[in-house]
Amino acid sequence: MNAQNAALAIDALRDTDHDKYLATLILPEQQRAAISALFAFSAEIAAIRDRAREPAAGEIRLQWWADALTGEGHGNVRQNPVADALLDAIATYRLPVPPLTRAIDARRFDLYQDPMPDLPTFEGYAGETVSAFLQLAAMILNDGKPVETGDAAGHLGVAQALAGHLRAFGFNASKGRIFLPLSLFAAHGVSERDILGGKPSEALFSALRQIAELTTEHADKAATAVRALPASLRPAFAPLALVRPQLARLNLAAPFSGQPDLPDWQKIARLAWWNLRTR
Repeated sequence: MNAQNAALAIDALRDTDHDKYLATLILPEQQRAAISALFAFSAEIAAIRDRAREPAAGEIRLQWWADALTGEGHGNVRQNPVADALLDAIATYRLPVPPLTRAIDARRFDLYQDPMPDLPTFEGYAGETVSAFLQLAAMILNDGKPVETGDAAGHLGVAQALAGHLRAFGFNASKGRIFLPLSLFAAHGVSERDILGGKPSEALFSALRQIAELTTEHADKAATAVRALPASLRPAFAPLALVRPQLARLNLAAPFSGQPDLPDWQKIARLAWWNLRTR
């Protein structure tokens, strides 16, 4: 792996997904660069929705990444540090490419204003955009050999996605986007118009509390599944250490305001303690 590009990929991860960057700090040094490249790629394609001025521009950027992964020889793709580090990780650990291209396809949803329709669709989206990367990170920790992580990756991916979109609920609503399942809001009598209009109500608070409870359920199931894994694979699931404490900090009664977060020192401490307890 090109050491300079690997370092630049780590820097990119720190800037685009700081929590995932912090989670990589507890990884074994030998695999940290490869997993960081994997997570940096995930963060790059997630960031396209906010960098692209219009869907067409976002589609072009996503297609660039798809071509980068499947193109022959890769050519100038290697000039992109994240792409170069990712391709090296794929080659070194024999990672399957289809999960990465499916993640690109799933991110096309981000570019448009259609609301997330229901929970099964959200779970599928979380599986492609979050769980798949946890599974591949575990594979890297297993020296490139396929692994069976049971429900760990699936439940943690959904928990992370729900928690992240609860935090970003107000911001996304201000941009005309609804990433949390609209059917859960409709069950409480909250309409798409209410959300996009920034209209607070007890019905909205109730819906958000239900989603927070669902997040906790998935985090609990993920914790049980992670405990059943070999100790060598557990560091791939370190982001679990942040789900519950970040959820506890949310002010669901003010969903359209900026949400508080844990300071970095607390995140690092929780990740380190989680790592010690799960060895």
